[in-house]
Amino acid sequence: MFRRLIRKFSVFHLIIIALMATLGIATKPIIVPLVHIITGPLYIPGGAIAGGLYMIWIVLGVGLINKIGVATVIAAVQAIMVVSLGMSGSHGIMSFLTYIVPGLAVDVLLILIKYRSPSLGNLFLCGVAANLSGTFLVNVIFFRLPIIPLILVLSSAALSGGVGGIIAYTIINKLEQQGILTNLMSRGDVVGQ
Repeated sequence: MFRRLIRKFSVFHLIIIALMATLGIATKPIIVPLVHIITGPLYIPGGAIAGGLYMIWIVLGVGLINKIGVATVIAAVQAIMVVSLGMSGSHGIMSFLTYIVPGLAVDVLLILIKYRSPSLGNLFLCGVAANLSGTFLVNVIFFRLPIIPLILVLSSAALSGGVGGIIAYTIINKLEQQGILTNLMSRGDVVGQ
């Protein structure tokens, strides 16, 4: 099944997927401590807020490549990297689940909304789906918060994920305005053939 999914993408698309996965893993250790500086004194779980900022790379990958399945592949690559490299903040073998589920949630959402192109609303919802599913899953596996704090954490995760989706849309929009995205993608289609 995974091999069939990979065949949908050109070599250029796979390079973008690898880049998005790597940027997601690389920015997480930078973003989380910075967010904790702000959220710690307010007793707000920082992971729920930070997730919207480092899951932006999954949403950006979806917007750049514009195919269903991209989010799952990016998330799977991230999971493999985290588990195989034993990175800090890893949940051990559970990282396969906690990293892949947000990608799956985004792809399921894309199927449900009959995704065709990256719009502000679509990428906003993708950010919400990624961060909300990741935060909920980490809570179910590790934290098991009572219902009221869980609702507050999930609300902040949805807001943060939505902001990440807006940022991803803004980046894609700027790349399109400059003609960079069209130029890169046309080259990528030729290179990937």
